[in-house]
Amino acid sequence: MPPRRRQTPPRDPVHHPLFARFYARASTTAETLGAVAALRRELLHGVSGRVIEIGAGNGLNFAHYPRAVSEVVAVEPEPTLRRLAAAAASRAEVPVDLVPAAAEALPVKSEAFDAAVASLVLCTVRDLPRSLSELHRVLRPDAELRFLEHGLAPGPGMAALQRGLDRTVWPLLFGGCHTARDPLAAVEAAGFRIVSQRSFRLPERGPALPTSYCVIGSARRLP
Repeated sequence: MPPRRRQTPPRDPVHHPLFARFYARASTTAETLGAVAALRRELLHGVSGRVIEIGAGNGLNFAHYPRAVSEVVAVEPEPTLRRLAAAAASRAEVPVDLVPAAAEALPVKSEAFDAAVASLVLCTVRDLPRSLSELHRVLRPDAELRFLEHGLAPGPGMAALQRGLDRTVWPLLFGGCHTARDPLAAVEAAGFRIVSQRSFRLPERGPALPTSYCVIGSARRLP
């Protein structure tokens, strides 16, 4: 009888350990110094029911979910960030279920959620249209998508720089991040209607960075 082969455990769909540690430190600092915590509160204000969050990262949104939320299914493919998110989930005032999956293939039933959250993640997903299509699938009709994202600059000079960075070093250095994506256009193309949106720069003062051009808002799932 031939010897049994030892099965290799499946790899995580995303694995960026160095970037994950950098992101965990930088994002925690930005909560106060960069006023990102206030943006998270604005993003999640009034959310209720069953919520799915893609790219939960190290779980910094969890502390800002209102008590009207019955459950958060938090999807995070990167194992280092997922471990940090587990600690944040244990301190949250709402139930959080962490799922090790990618946004392009959500392991949940269709039309099962009252709201979805995409927070600083649409820049990094490997397939943006497919990820948003998955969110459309799992949301109930007329359910809400809340988003807080950075994207394409309005000026041609910075936009050209962003596209050049995206073709070369930026995704390699920053965990697959792309600076020149257009989150509003992508959300609408996936079958959502933009309800509200506010564009702003982050940081507000000083030289603009390739990631400075941000938008926060909400959209409704069309039938």
